[in-house]
Amino acid sequence: MGGARVSTPDAAATPAPLVDRFGRVHRDLRISLTDRCSLRCTYCMPAEGVPWLPGSTMLSTDELVRIAAVGVAQGITEIRLTGGEPLLRPDVVDVVRRMAALTGPGGSPEISLTTNALRLPALAAPLRDAGLARVNISIDTLDRERFAALTRRDRLHDTLAGIAAADSVGFSPIKLNAVAMRGVNDDELVDLVRFAVDRGYQMRFIEQMPLDAGHTWDRSAMVTQREVLDALRAAFTLTEVPGRGSAPAELWYVDGGPATVGVIASVTAPFCGSCDRVRLTADGQLRSCLFARTETDLRTLLREGADDDALAAAVRACITGKKPGHDIDDPSFLQPDRPMSAIGG
Repeated sequence: MGGARVSTPDAAATPAPLVDRFGRVHRDLRISLTDRCSLRCTYCMPAEGVPWLPGSTMLSTDELVRIAAVGVAQGITEIRLTGGEPLLRPDVVDVVRRMAALTGPGGSPEISLTTNALRLPALAAPLRDAGLARVNISIDTLDRERFAALTRRDRLHDTLAGIAAADSVGFSPIKLNAVAMRGVNDDELVDLVRFAVDRGYQMRFIEQMPLDAGHTWDRSAMVTQREVLDALRAAFTLTEVPGRGSAPAELWYVDGGPATVGVIASVTAPFCGSCDRVRLTADGQLRSCLFARTETDLRTLLREGADDDALAAAVRACITGKKPGHDIDDPSFLQPDRPMSAIGG
């Protein structure tokens, strides 16, 4: 890393928590390993894909791990690896191993990963052995033709095989994520919950957010949290699970539990007031919010030889500048220039 000087802070000193101006303590770092993806989901990118980030701008594994180490030293306790599709990064197992070995005031961070599961049959066991704690898997439909239309790839069998592989090596809980879309998969909500509950997984529905590359998001086409719950209550008894904390999903017990279903209602019931997340893009830009329109350039700091104290200061400055909310409902709201695949979920 160009001879960067790594500072050695006083081991006895405990850094102040990563707190923003509104008292939110940040403990969750989302790291995008790549903007590439093996699917072309209609709500994320056009059929021809999007221009990929230039290879020279992508963080090396050493750079990724160094930023993660700075975060863990400042109180980060969970690292979620995202993309794009993070399993497309050739050294993803090594990334997990090195990040799981980090230590900070809260001990070693929990390492989790969000994936489309296509490569999990080959990678589930190596990832578990490297220290991966759990996986979130995207699956919007159980119908093969619908899956092919939604993702523009006929890969439902591979996704299901990946889910089974994650289960077979002991990942738990396995969370299944579906974006609920009007006239597309809103007739499958009950079937998706039954699929998950029957296998001991947790189903989570996500309100479609304005993060598509084509900027074609239409709120009227979005299935709201209320609509999801109304559909599920026609088939199940739902009882709210108390103690949500900073989790993005509100949970309900299904037919008395222990199985649960979750809804991430970023648009109609935003949870910004308890948000504890900060995001690092694959090209080294730190974002205080998924919908932020400004970024903090950590890549340039790294490559110009900044020490850990300077990196930590930049992280704190980014979090200090975090807004109270994403303001999707405000008439002045502007969709981020980057699509979800380039930000990292």
